[in-house]
Amino acid sequence: MSRIGVFVCHCGENISRTVDVEAVAADAGRLPGVAFACDYKYMCSDPGQNLLKKAIAEHRLDGVVVAACSPRMHEKTFRKAAESAGLNAYRCEMANIREHCSWVHEDRSEATAKAGAIVAMLAARVSRNKSLAAITVPVTKRALVIGGGIAGIQAALDIADCGHDVVLVERDPSIGGHMAQLSETFPTLDCSQCIMTPKMVDVANHPKITLHTYSEIEQVDGYIGNFSVKIRKKARSVDMSKCTGCGVCMAKCPQKKIPNAFDCDRGLRPAIYVPFPQAVPNTPVIDRENCTFFKSGKCGLCAKVCGPGAVDYAQQDEIVLESIGAIVVATGFDLYDIGKKPAGSAIEGYGEFGYGTLPDVIDGMTFERLASASGPTGGRIVRPSDGKEPKEVVFIQCVGSRAREKGISYCSKICCMYTAKHTMLYKHKVHDGQAYVFFMDARTPGKGYDEFWRRAVEEEDAAYIRGMVSRLYQKGEKIVVMGSDISVGVRVEIEADLVVLATAVQPRQGADSLAQKLGISYDKYNFYSEAHAKLRPVECATAGIYLAGACQGPKDIPESVSQASAAAAKVMTLFSRAQMERDPMVARVNERLCAACLACKKVCPYGAIEEKEIRDRQGNLVRTVASVNPGVCGGCGTCQATCPSKSVELDGYTDEQIMAMIETL
Repeated sequence: MSRIGVFVCHCGENISRTVDVEAVAADAGRLPGVAFACDYKYMCSDPGQNLLKKAIAEHRLDGVVVAACSPRMHEKTFRKAAESAGLNAYRCEMANIREHCSWVHEDRSEATAKAGAIVAMLAARVSRNKSLAAITVPVTKRALVIGGGIAGIQAALDIADCGHDVVLVERDPSIGGHMAQLSETFPTLDCSQCIMTPKMVDVANHPKITLHTYSEIEQVDGYIGNFSVKIRKKARSVDMSKCTGCGVCMAKCPQKKIPNAFDCDRGLRPAIYVPFPQAVPNTPVIDRENCTFFKSGKCGLCAKVCGPGAVDYAQQDEIVLESIGAIVVATGFDLYDIGKKPAGSAIEGYGEFGYGTLPDVIDGMTFERLASASGPTGGRIVRPSDGKEPKEVVFIQCVGSRAREKGISYCSKICCMYTAKHTMLYKHKVHDGQAYVFFMDARTPGKGYDEFWRRAVEEEDAAYIRGMVSRLYQKGEKIVVMGSDISVGVRVEIEADLVVLATAVQPRQGADSLAQKLGISYDKYNFYSEAHAKLRPVECATAGIYLAGACQGPKDIPESVSQASAAAAKVMTLFSRAQMERDPMVARVNERLCAACLACKKVCPYGAIEEKEIRDRQGNLVRTVASVNPGVCGGCGTCQATCPSKSVELDGYTDEQIMAMIETL
């Protein structure tokens, strides 16, 4: 006969406001097999855990039910407490009477009855629980970082500085990401490249970091501690081992009028190029789509002038196989394409605010490149149409952000701050100029951010207009910006020389495809989803994969760096032991019943099902059955629900346990 203890939590008032917890505890004490029942204000607190430990010892409990919040929140907490009292951790279960009961009901009597039923079901289940032992798997102490922006760089350096090997993969020819494009950074206005490029060099020179630029993830197999990753190194058409970075090939290339994406297509580059002068690695790549040799077979001048003979037109893509223990995803963000056709829309392109048709309407990143000393204008802010210095500039915020009709209902978080920075950069370079900002509201969530925003308004004399822009049109050399100031209820009309749009932050193109290769989840916008917003903010639901930076959602540089270091700390925690323990609540196959239909293999989202050959003593093949790799299994139970012969069961959720819960209810 089981001896179960039931502990009902008030959760402050989160549960007790709706549920009569004393009555639930009293009813639980009368359930079959329950030897002890009580209620307490905060079960997760130290006194609450001590109460549980004491009851296990005094009442010789062989099972525990804690009726409280979600198991995702505190299941590990209570299982550790039970284990410290000598009870197997997997004989402790949580009944969720907060999210599943008190938070979704208003009628106290109905909520109390439902809470009692939930507790009764869990008591029936725990009476059939078996003692389980943690699964141990070996760990390959080698990390993969996907993305070479500031978040990926920080994560790679932190892991490598602790003595672990790191493979850093970046799909562009150079690391640096968007931060390398910036002129200055808020709220300190320090030079972006001055603080970024030394870190880039550190990555290139670090003995523990293997850098694969101009490369993409091709395939990911395996599980936490034991991933196998295929990386496609795209052909640069330049042998990196021979190239000295002298730049003669770029200087001699006759095809020099290709728009440079690094400069937002405002500058020009040759067909053989490095994205920017401080690029790491500083090895050119040939743009085969625009190279005369690859288009017509003619030219070949870069190969002729290359002293070391590094130019290799016959170079092909290379597949590299890496054994990896943990993965940090830091793929960054893209900016909202104002002219792009929205998904499912019949509109060919918004072309908002004349973008794409009015040459003096630009986006924020283009303004950054104009303001940058390494940009196409050498740091001079000019009108793209005629190269003249603009005396009146209008900045428009929330272009794409917080717009449900465009499918982007979220706030992009950084636009308020970088627009304030842009007004300062403009005023520092055009002293007699005037900046106007159309905004809905100012969001400044960071240390020193509100002070920085107020400095733009009060010291740099930026005119902030609370309202929306309705129309832009060309009037001679000017752009007429029509809008409204809702704070005073008047229409506003400004004749501007330049208009700068603060566009929304979006996930990188192909983010969903990479997520599917990694087996991680993502939201409706294609931002990657964390395991728990509060308690596991840098972990994915797929064990061994961690998130850093704006691939998870819009973030500024300090937050991206902080999250990168947090992800690196998680990796180092994983690498701190030779063997890693995993939750034993995984599926297992009864080989005597298995019909080898392998329906379970088809539906397994983790790829944990394998075919196993059963042979006789002479080594002859008798039959094939399904087999579960416990190191890969995520314990989702899909195989158990699918198996037509009922030969698959999930430890902790066996058919016997589930039926007992149903019968009790």
